[in-house]
Amino acid sequence: MKRLWAPWRMEYILNCRQAGCFLCDAFQSENDSENLIIKRSSACAVILNRYPYNNGHVMVAPYRHVDSVEGLRPEEQADMMAMAAMTCERLRKVMHAQGFNLGINQGVVAGAGLKDHIHLHIVPRWEGDTNFMPVLAEVKVIPQPLLELWKHLQSAFR
Repeated sequence: MKRLWAPWRMEYILNCRQAGCFLCDAFQSENDSENLIIKRSSACAVILNRYPYNNGHVMVAPYRHVDSVEGLRPEEQADMMAMAAMTCERLRKVMHAQGFNLGINQGVVAGAGLKDHIHLHIVPRWEGDTNFMPVLAEVKVIPQPLLELWKHLQSAFR
């Protein structure tokens, strides 16, 4: 039997069913480093995913608690896409990303883990970033601590 020791996942397991919305809580706080908020704009913010699929995985979300793309106001739609474009540009510069997966999971049946607050995932990709770990062991290795990455990205957005 193979075991992967991942004690940092316990925080997610214990807090994943907490009341409220973690995005709303983060946006209402003034502590951007604690909440991993990289950039705030007029209608949206860029926030590091605390449980990333890949190093540099971020989300762009509106401040307003809304559950669908069609529920977004035109200024929120425009700001979300502008922030996505800016984020991709910064990820290319800071992390030398060669491509991106961008996506929105809208609704539980579409895989939305947070079904009531729409957010756009941006996952940086590199040629050859699929290695033996996810293919053979079904394990993804994230090589950089989140706070270290937050510092690099936050300075790139200044």
